[in-house]
Amino acid sequence: MLSIPQLLNSVLPENRIKSRLIDVVAYAADAGFYHLQPIAVVQPVSELEIVNLFKFSHQYQIPLTFRTGGTSLSGQSITDGILVDLSQHWNKIWIEESGTHVRVQPGIIGATVNHHLHKYGKKIGPDPSSISAAMMGGILSNNSSGMCCGVHHNSYHTTKHIKFILPNGKTYSTEFEADYDRFYEECPEIFNQLQALKTKIEADDELKSLIRNKYKTKNTVGYAVNAFIDYEKPLDILAHLLIGAEGTLGFISEAVLNTVDDYKEKASALLYFPDIYEACKAIPSLTLSGAEAVELMDRASLRSIEHIIGVPDILKTLPASAAALLIEYQANDIDQLNEKINYFLKVAPELTLLNDAVFSYDANEQAFLWKLRKGMFPSVGAVRASGTTVILEDIAFPVDVLGDGILALQDLFKKHDYENAIIFGHAKDGNIHFVVTQAFNTPDEIKRYDAFLRDVVNLVVKKFNGTLKAEHGTGRNMAPFVVTEWGETIYGIMKTLKEVIDPKALLNPGVIINSDANAHIKNLKDLPSVEEEVDKCMECGYCEPVCPSRNLTLTPRQRIVTRRALLNFKKRGQTEKHQELLGQYQYDGLETCAVDGLCASACPVDINTGDLVKRLRRESHNDFAKKAALTVAKNFAFIQGVAGLAVQTGVGVNNLLGKNTMYQFTKAIKKIVPVFPIWSNQLRPLGKNQIQTIAGENAKVVYMPTCISRMMGGSVTNPEDNIITTMAKISAKVGIEFKFPKNLSALCCGQIFSSKGYHDAYVYSTNKTIEDLWETTNFGQFPIVLDVSSCTQTLLASRKVLSEINIKRFDDLKIIDSITFIADYIVPKAKVLRKKKNIVLHPVCSLKKMGLQNQFYNIAKAFADEVTIPFNAGCCGMAGDRGFLFPELTASATHFEAKEVMASGDFDGHYSSAKTCEMAMSEAVGKNYESIVYLVKECIVD
Repeated sequence: MLSIPQLLNSVLPENRIKSRLIDVVAYAADAGFYHLQPIAVVQPVSELEIVNLFKFSHQYQIPLTFRTGGTSLSGQSITDGILVDLSQHWNKIWIEESGTHVRVQPGIIGATVNHHLHKYGKKIGPDPSSISAAMMGGILSNNSSGMCCGVHHNSYHTTKHIKFILPNGKTYSTEFEADYDRFYEECPEIFNQLQALKTKIEADDELKSLIRNKYKTKNTVGYAVNAFIDYEKPLDILAHLLIGAEGTLGFISEAVLNTVDDYKEKASALLYFPDIYEACKAIPSLTLSGAEAVELMDRASLRSIEHIIGVPDILKTLPASAAALLIEYQANDIDQLNEKINYFLKVAPELTLLNDAVFSYDANEQAFLWKLRKGMFPSVGAVRASGTTVILEDIAFPVDVLGDGILALQDLFKKHDYENAIIFGHAKDGNIHFVVTQAFNTPDEIKRYDAFLRDVVNLVVKKFNGTLKAEHGTGRNMAPFVVTEWGETIYGIMKTLKEVIDPKALLNPGVIINSDANAHIKNLKDLPSVEEEVDKCMECGYCEPVCPSRNLTLTPRQRIVTRRALLNFKKRGQTEKHQELLGQYQYDGLETCAVDGLCASACPVDINTGDLVKRLRRESHNDFAKKAALTVAKNFAFIQGVAGLAVQTGVGVNNLLGKNTMYQFTKAIKKIVPVFPIWSNQLRPLGKNQIQTIAGENAKVVYMPTCISRMMGGSVTNPEDNIITTMAKISAKVGIEFKFPKNLSALCCGQIFSSKGYHDAYVYSTNKTIEDLWETTNFGQFPIVLDVSSCTQTLLASRKVLSEINIKRFDDLKIIDSITFIADYIVPKAKVLRKKKNIVLHPVCSLKKMGLQNQFYNIAKAFADEVTIPFNAGCCGMAGDRGFLFPELTASATHFEAKEVMASGDFDGHYSSAKTCEMAMSEAVGKNYESIVYLVKECIVD
């Protein structure tokens, strides 16, 4: 008998059916605290395939769940059936009517949509804090809102048209008039039931009043029954019921959204109050004055960010009962902005403020204030006890009782022993989030959470007439309490909707409509303590959009999820599964990780999954391999010479037998020896005797050409040129001489050893290099310049492996990248003879980590009229030599950036700051990327 994954071959090709153990384990997790493992993960590419999946689901009685970004917090994107992953093939966008409308597919990230709209001065209405990772399918299906959009600009109110597929396989769009009639003809049962439910609600003033009042505040509990009184035609009603339905009624394949203004002018202020009540009393004045954002923070949440460098001094001196409001005004021009602020300042003296209301118009200062606000959730995650999870819940009180509601909630924290709980949220809407840490590893802990949640339900609904879910969707966590909030009549309407549209209950079952009164404490996620580098991971998925292997193998979240699964298999004695998963992890988890560290930049708790991968690689090496690597490090001068000769020989073979000879030859060897590197036609030898001929005797700068430059630093376009002579020429042009380290050919930053996990070789290399640089710089007198950014970053990060004496030397050395050298030493003195018209840049990962991206851009602006940094610019996946060993990684990692560059037209030049990354981008785009050093030479040297 065929298995379900095998049967799926009748619907999808094998390469888009993921059913290995590592696949179902890795995709099992979303950002919530529930866990179900799918039978298979499928990746459809068309509406026809979606229709066929619905048919398959019905034929074999297997549930379907659609997922995009997996940032949902309430368990609405997990399944033990078939998980339909839309994150790769459903990412198209069309800007319409000069940005007034935008058409999107479900798999495009919200922040990407806003990027495309920005030049029109527009953005989408919903602005969830997860917008950099959340995709439009989830934003619509959860009826997302956010910090500034309030009720009126949420997904429900800004959706103009949607195209959707019902479980019966029928497809409709509210954009086409013919579909209204076709819906009546093809789905009479659904059509008539929708009409009957509308008639029932319209005839009952009490029901209508309840619905209207419920949606005056944010509310995502249950289905959007306001559609019955907002719309007349059944197709329109159904379309808007799908918004916020969490994928339980149908599949949204496309949507057209009305956009909102992306205001140019902004001003922000952080206001402090003696207590929650006083802060809440300010909300009406702020709302009347036109504040776009009013973010409330209790004292516990403020305490959680006190450690962040740069926080206002007052933060540490606030009384125990204090609270704060982060407010922001926005407008299209400065006069409108000041008009709003002045309105508020007139009433500000009536408020009990602990500080003066001072507004910042500076974008960097505003960004820092929002960093503090957004840092509250991760700050709790960062201090959670190992083995516990972070629960972020989302409720709303009527604004006039918000202060009372918060105090009552804080009493519940004390009652149920949630000591580290914090409260923050969108005060203008009465919408607050509370964060608690919770273990689910014992029956007592589960009982504690159950008792707490039931108390929260009673508090919010029965005492304060609030909302149990304001913007995060119902999910599994609140499904048992939908009836508590809405009452039997409207809950009955919701059940009827589910039954008539999805009669087999196979579409995301258990979410929103769930007859199990204890569903909220079942299928809870186990977060066992894993490796220290990644143990703080909350599985939120924020890291995924920046991961170079995300569309090839695993993301950082999935690498961590798999480590946890390995530990669980081991603890349970499931040896066979443990070994199977461990074997699959070698390629998916270790070999195709670029260890670039960009995941840390997107992670709320700064987790660098690359650090874990490096350690695991290190632990996998046997003693012979470790000794061999150390021998290479100790004899690096010889190895460098051999490698340089190999590059020179390979180029010679290509010149003699054809330009692709070496590529085809190494590709054939790799089929036999998988670890053999593949040749790149971007490889060029440095050339002869360049280093010895250009050192200055009166040098005030030490130039350490990296081993990459020494082995393959030749120019692709000019055989007589190379990176080292080019650095010399631009330096000489502004009167700067430099010298080289004495034992240059033996020096290496250690990246080649560190990335592969050869720790002893890495330690030896970095210490050797620091010793030599200490002597060459005359004990730290001269700055040291490196010409490959990744090598600079590696050397700057080496302090932790240095000997005690070398740590002191390191602290006195000034190590700078070629980007800083050009910005600080060349540009201020250089006379620009000519400029490029239009160039494109690829900022390498290390530039971002060193904070040099702005310097990189400013250098380019000095020598070109137009400079483009692609929105999709990210890690190229080369990771030193990963691209030689696993070219599929670089091909996947560069796909979207290359596509964007090629669609942007012709450029006068393509520039970066790391040789191997330039090689990867050159092959992806089909144009020659080279060091920005060459741009400088072209523009200032005769």
